[in-house]
Amino acid sequence: MTAFRSILFNVFLFGSLTVFLFGAVLLLPLPERFMERAITGWTHVARRGLKLIVGLDYEIRGREHLPDGPAILASKHQSAWDTMAFLWLFPRPVYVIKKELLSIPLWGWCATRCGHIPVDRAGGAGALKRMVRASRDALAKGRHVVIFPEGTRVAPGEKHPFHPGVAALYAQTSVPVVPVALNSGVFWGRRSFQKRPGTIVLEFLPAIPPGLDRKAFIGELERRLETAADRLIREARQAA
Repeated sequence: MTAFRSILFNVFLFGSLTVFLFGAVLLLPLPERFMERAITGWTHVARRGLKLIVGLDYEIRGREHLPDGPAILASKHQSAWDTMAFLWLFPRPVYVIKKELLSIPLWGWCATRCGHIPVDRAGGAGALKRMVRASRDALAKGRHVVIFPEGTRVAPGEKHPFHPGVAALYAQTSVPVVPVALNSGVFWGRRSFQKRPGTIVLEFLPAIPPGLDRKAFIGELERRLETAADRLIREARQAA
């Protein structure tokens, strides 16, 4: 049954995405808010399809840890689910994304129009400066900036070193960094066809205020994220 539901959902997901992308081309000349609303609308369609077809829902914890103003959201990244979730939770968030993603036909145009921030990981210090400048602009407009410190999807329980981008944002934007733990990969794995029923948990952890040096910040961020993610993964596997 899980395999059958996964087939149905994948057909639904990619079919609806194809329709959306061709329709979104018509929105490119319009102000960016039209594209943002269209993309957010499609992610809500995907969320409802995931719940109805697969039986996979989600739970949010730790909202009390979110600051009143804009912040950097430094999230674990285990699944494609993570790339949609923040669009449901915040008005007009921007993602820090790999520059290569902008080469995806149609999708790259939409992401650019919404102000998501590309990073050339081979671009060195200049690329980091451009990322920080774009992030400052977004934060000044009251938008949250979402960054995946590991830079790619990582299977539950595995560890990847954090890229320098998150430390650069922490040091040069003077806003809190909110660690975000999750267990999405237990249900919707990296490059996995199969989606399992259950409840994904996304948990906001206490914010790290500005002021730490780079080494102390990275150590604290990694400790909080890995500890909480491991706990959520165990919780999901025990409930299965």
